[in-house]
Amino acid sequence: MLKTLNITDALAHVRSEFDFSVDKFPLFGPENMPTDQYGLFHSKDGYLNGVKSISPRYVPHTTDDVVALVEAATEAFDGELDISCHFNKGHYVQLLPSIQRRKELFNVTTNDNVFPRFMISGGFDGKGFRASIGYFRDLCRNMAMMRSAKDKNGKKQKFAITIQHTSGLRSEMNELIDTFSQLKESWTSLTDLIAGMQQKTVNMREFLKTIYGEPHDDSTQREIVIHTKRTTKIVDRLWNELWKTNQVPDPTEFDYQNLYHGTVQLAEPAAINLNVSAWMAYNAVQGFEQHDSTRRGVQLHGSAEKFERMLRAENASVLTAEKLALAA
Repeated sequence: MLKTLNITDALAHVRSEFDFSVDKFPLFGPENMPTDQYGLFHSKDGYLNGVKSISPRYVPHTTDDVVALVEAATEAFDGELDISCHFNKGHYVQLLPSIQRRKELFNVTTNDNVFPRFMISGGFDGKGFRASIGYFRDLCRNMAMMRSAKDKNGKKQKFAITIQHTSGLRSEMNELIDTFSQLKESWTSLTDLIAGMQQKTVNMREFLKTIYGEPHDDSTQREIVIHTKRTTKIVDRLWNELWKTNQVPDPTEFDYQNLYHGTVQLAEPAAINLNVSAWMAYNAVQGFEQHDSTRRGVQLHGSAEKFERMLRAENASVLTAEKLALAA
């Protein structure tokens, strides 16, 4: 759950939420038979289930590392900020501007404002320690991060930094903290990219076809149904967002047209033929993958569910949508 705090209290909150250590201890076989493998143990809850055994080279990060990164990120904020913390096989922290500051930061178009989201992902599941800056979009509650963006000189923009849990972690962590304190400068670059995407136009049918493909006459009925349901959800999301930004009539006027694939007849959203801004097209796909697509596994709630949605939205389909939107 997000808490609105000043910077000093935010740092104290992080320490309070993560008032434990994760330590590396050797693993033994039957009758204390020695091995070359180690396990990670939560100082309060014991062995971290679901985390693979690790090598002697593995160096776990600490709560002090997380606090130092949060402190570096707070340089981008004036006064109060919103913060949430969560532990699930790793430390996860999200920092946002306070509600009072959000609408002052960047408006893409009418009723469509975005603001920076700093995220720290300190997983012990082999994915490394990651710090990133992305955006949160009030219109659709999307949380996202551009990964393939380049500046006007063709240089790839740095919106995220990752280091591995090896013997070099200590020195790399210090460099990461220094770099993360400068990530706030990337926010200006990010808003320029978003503004550029808003000025570009794409055809929604061709946009979705490039990302997901289309059924053919030999497709099974199940494949066609899955494709059509996905298309309908994405276009429905697009239409609602166009309506909220005063670009189309009321969503109740959302029409369908008959679509035939072999002997299978299904209804397709007529709005799929619209030409829309690359920004709106990208967010329709990103929003679907983050909020509507199904994913097998344990059902999470609260902060854990929010962080899971952030990670879910960083998949191949969203990356393809991003590249298409930026190249339009």
